[in-house]
Amino acid sequence: MRDRSFGFTIALIVFALDQLAKWFVTYPLHLQEVAQITLLPIFNFTWTENNGISLGLFNATTEVGRWMLVAMTSAIAIGVAFWIGREKHRWDQAALGMILGGALGNILDRVRHGYVVDFADLHFGAFRPFLVFNVGDAAISIGVVILLVRAFLMRERDEPKESVENA
Repeated sequence: MRDRSFGFTIALIVFALDQLAKWFVTYPLHLQEVAQITLLPIFNFTWTENNGISLGLFNATTEVGRWMLVAMTSAIAIGVAFWIGREKHRWDQAALGMILGGALGNILDRVRHGYVVDFADLHFGAFRPFLVFNVGDAAISIGVVILLVRAFLMRERDEPKESVENA
């Protein structure tokens, strides 16, 4: 049986990078106080307190809602952790590790602050292809894309072909 620690190592790295980035924008940069820092013509650090999940869905503005989101995302994270433990393919382990690490970073934020710290603001003039996000959100999105690409385009190549015998 192949070593499954690869996916968990990726999760730990993503979690650490996510928390480090959030610490950096919160404390040394004091982004919460200045609200926005322009880094490039197409990229800002913009302070956002996300009370919901992706795309502003399931906005939890009450304590009950907050803890329900923590419970729901924790259950999903546990499911992803079990999936990592059963997954044989390293690309899938890596993708699942990205999802798990990002989810854990956002869960910790919600437990500590009551919201998720978002700060990455990619824009092209007034056009914003994404909502303000964080490292964990990006890792989750990239992990999901990798899983989808592998599921729809590459999975058949990984499975052994059965030999056909002529009768």
